Amino acid sequence: MSTNHRNGTPAYQRIQNAIRHRIESSHLKPGDSVPSERELAKVHKVSLMTARHALVGLEREGLVERRRGAGTFVATPKIQFNKLMSYTEHMSSRGLTPNSRVLVSRIIAGEPEVAARLGLPPNSALVKIERLRLTGEEPFALEACHLPAGEFSEVVNAPLGRASLFATLQYEYGVELAYADEEVDATAADGRVAELLGVAQGYPVLRIRQVIYSTKGKATIYVVGLYRSENHRLLIRRFR
Repeated sequence: MSTNHRNGTPAYQRIQNAIRHRIESSHLKPGDSVPSERELAKVHKVSLMTARHALVGLEREGLVERRRGAGTFVATPKIQFNKLMSYTEHMSSRGLTPNSRVLVSRIIAGEPEVAARLGLPPNSALVKIERLRLTGEEPFALEACHLPAGEFSEVVNAPLGRASLFATLQYEYGVELAYADEEVDATAADGRVAELLGVAQGYPVLRIRQVIYSTKGKATIYVVGLYRSENHRLLIRRFR
């Protein structure tokens, strides 16, 4: 196999980095065709085997999928249920740069159902962080996180457009998250959700509600995530 190192980077990694950059910048979106092995070999001046090695690696990472007789395509994001990961960790694991827009960051009250999920009295003060998640410039999900304001009021001042809430809790508060109880269902996008996610009103979206617990077994975050259904597949590993 040709290695063709340039500036210390093997040729197959250069090809992978180029494709990742195109996905990250939204020049390639889920479902788009990726250049063939032959095209990649010609453009990058490498052997077919090196180009094939690059695509196989990207497929193993879950960034692309190869369809027999059709070609290689950008894979739709997968939500993995067998591991509790932040959005930042999900994106980084796929070689993508996390990108979020903070829509709401304030202390609220009068949300008895949310308070109950966190094991709090009905009129408890809560921190609400709502963020629009993006892949490149394309809306990916709308997530609203709630935390007890009595413990985490300063979270409203954290730079959560570029920082992970999980990491903020760990490094600023010494709170490590351990597991989540989740409910998954489908719902219809209302006017605001439709506008933010770039879909038609009434469009089906995937809803995931999570109560996330710390290593001490304390309910710490309640999350409601709304995901564009056509951009997601559920990846579930079941053990017997």
